[in-house]
Amino acid sequence: MNDPEKAKYLEENLAAIPDCAKSAVNGCLGTLTNLSYKVDENGNISVAISGTNDPDGKIAKENAERKVKENREKEEKVKEKRAAKKAEEEKAAKQCAEKSAERKETGDYTLSITGNDVKSMTQSLVAESVSISAPDRSSFDIKA
Repeated sequence: MNDPEKAKYLEENLAAIPDCAKSAVNGCLGTLTNLSYKVDENGNISVAISGTNDPDGKIAKENAERKVKENREKEEKVKEKRAAKKAEEEKAAKQCAEKSAERKETGDYTLSITGNDVKSMTQSLVAESVSISAPDRSSFDIKA
C-alpha cells in the first residue's frame, strides 16, 4: 500500500476478478471444479483453474471398474503362483520323506557341511550327526 502505482494495479485487478471468473466458468469445456486467484507478498497475481470433462463420473467409474478387474486378475495370478509353489513344496517334502524312509532302511546318511576350516566343519558335522540314529560303524568324508 506504500506504492500508489502498485495499489492502483491491485485495485483494478481485484475489481476485474468477478468478471474474469464468470468468463472462465462460461468458457470452460467440461465442468469447472476449482478457480482461485492469489496475490503474493510482492503484489503479483496468479490464477489456478482445474476442471473435468467427466462431470457425471462415467469415465472415472469405468476407470475404477477396470482397475478393480486388473487387481482381481493380479490376485488370481498370485494365488495360482502360491498354489503352484505350495504343490512344489509338498512334492519336495514327499520326496524328502521318501528318501528319509529309504535311508532308514539302508542305514546310509549324507550330511553336507560348508565352512572355512576343517576343525569347525568337523564340529558342525559331529553335532548334526548326533541327531541321526546311525549304525554301529559309521564314517564320513569332509570336502573343503
